[in-house]
Amino acid sequence: MTGPAAPEAGAPPAPGVARSVFGDALPDAERYVARLAGDGVTRGLIGPREVPRLWERHVLNSAAVAEAVPEGARVVDVGSGAGLPGVPLGLARPDVELTLIEPMARRVEFLEEVVAELGARWRVVRGRAEERAVVRTVGPVDVVTARAVAALPRLVGWCRGLLRPGAQLVALVGARALEELPALLPELERAGMRDVHPRAVGTGLGEAATTVVVMTRGSR
Repeated sequence: MTGPAAPEAGAPPAPGVARSVFGDALPDAERYVARLAGDGVTRGLIGPREVPRLWERHVLNSAAVAEAVPEGARVVDVGSGAGLPGVPLGLARPDVELTLIEPMARRVEFLEEVVAELGARWRVVRGRAEERAVVRTVGPVDVVTARAVAALPRLVGWCRGLLRPGAQLVALVGARALEELPALLPELERAGMRDVHPRAVGTGLGEAATTVVVMTRGSR
């Protein structure tokens, strides 16, 4: 899992701060960025205009989620798409047990290729988080992550079967969702979630700093 990243025309170089985030896994993070800049674009998983800002807006931004994940957690990334935030999180935190869930076949194929190329022991599961077969396969987990998958109440409904009591949902959301959060609190609480709050992560990462919404499933 070490060695130089495969060269890819147009792949942006890693910023200096990436070393502090990924440590010895930085070559793998570079390899992943190269794949996003190449296959990710040609296969329609990443827009070509996103390539220059892959590190700040996507990879480091996703890795920042690691700050909200307990040590040794069983993590499932729902609607993983091109592997965001799951892959950067897994590279930054080799202590977590990671599963990537994605319903679309072409994205699943991409994820499986990434996992194989990086030599990672992550699982890729095709399906939707709310499907019984997926819940049985994955089992209850400690943390569910998601990045711009759906509105928070809908996301909670989809993920409820994966969240054991006390497990957390960590959602990367946009500015509008943060603004709407106070109004959504009653609905989220009726769905059994408690301690719903925004949390700033990656504050030392410059443009990659972001805010996640963290919530815990209650006993019911």
